[in-house]
Amino acid sequence: MADADARPMPFAPADHPRVARPRIGVLLANLGTPDNYDYWSMRRYLSEFLSDRRVIDFPAWKWQPLLQLVILSKRPFTSGANYRSIWNHDKGESPLMTITKAQTEKIARRVAETIDPDIMVDFCMRYGNPSTPSKVRAMVAAGCEKILFFPLYPQYAGATTATANDQFFRAMMAEKYQPAVRTAPEYFEHPAYIEALAQSVERAYAKLEVRPDVLVASYHGMPIRYLMEGDPYHCKCQKTTRLLRERLGWPREAIDTTFQSVFGREEWLRPYTVDHVAELARAGKRNIAVIAPAFSADCIETLEEINGEIREAFEHAGGESFTYIPCLNDGDDHVTALTEVIRENLAGWVGEAVEIPQRAQKRAVNRT
Repeated sequence: MADADARPMPFAPADHPRVARPRIGVLLANLGTPDNYDYWSMRRYLSEFLSDRRVIDFPAWKWQPLLQLVILSKRPFTSGANYRSIWNHDKGESPLMTITKAQTEKIARRVAETIDPDIMVDFCMRYGNPSTPSKVRAMVAAGCEKILFFPLYPQYAGATTATANDQFFRAMMAEKYQPAVRTAPEYFEHPAYIEALAQSVERAYAKLEVRPDVLVASYHGMPIRYLMEGDPYHCKCQKTTRLLRERLGWPREAIDTTFQSVFGREEWLRPYTVDHVAELARAGKRNIAVIAPAFSADCIETLEEINGEIREAFEHAGGESFTYIPCLNDGDDHVTALTEVIRENLAGWVGEAVEIPQRAQKRAVNRT
């Protein structure tokens, strides 16, 4: 804690620890990224990710031996090669890290300009670094007595939003003095998000010489069993596509909803994107565009899987023109949408972060 951000407690003993000035924190959270694409970096990252019971809910006694002895002896090599193909070599980090940093910087500026200049905005990752506990600790040390935790997943899913919240609350358990906290809900229905999504499609289509026959909205996948057990993710994805289509003013057949990133032998949500694009090509739909509304930032699933494996499946089946529409990333309209979600979720808190000296002193006296 910098000396400028700390103050002595009024009427406290001389040796009393200095206390940070009270403020509000906004902690953005994304999925995560390995530190590098070498074997051990990938193994650490994949072990943490695939050991999460929200992601793989098999009994540990059955799953962990298979994961540690079989899967993690091979998968770090293939996953590492995939990461290497999209890596930001100039900055020594994954594209997800680069984009999340840019998003955070822009949101912090927008929050300071339009909500409150004293609000602290930072980001963390559910898996890998910077870890959620490390960022919670930093915010508490900086005097954040209120924290809004914001998972950057437009649609709720147990394996994304819920596990991010789980990790946040585990981090809170380690704090001697816990701040008041809120978690931002899913935002797929927010008009500003739908508007940003629609504008990204319109901008992409305006640049094309040939209009795509179909827009494929590809969402990250999930076992069908999770839906049957009450996870609403599938319904949220379908509604996202509908809201986007209605905003664009397109007919129902102009946009398809599909799911990607299938893992293991269990049945997942269908149709699978990689199979569906091939079927479109064989059916004579030779020009398509693909968008990924479940991702707030481009990552391995979009840059390598969609623009690699899924593109290849389409072209191999006879497709001619494949257009990937990037995620909203750190675009101004996306930053506007996320800032508006933050503003709405700070209701009742904003205005309490910057305190007049008399009020701050009164609070300090009451604590001693």
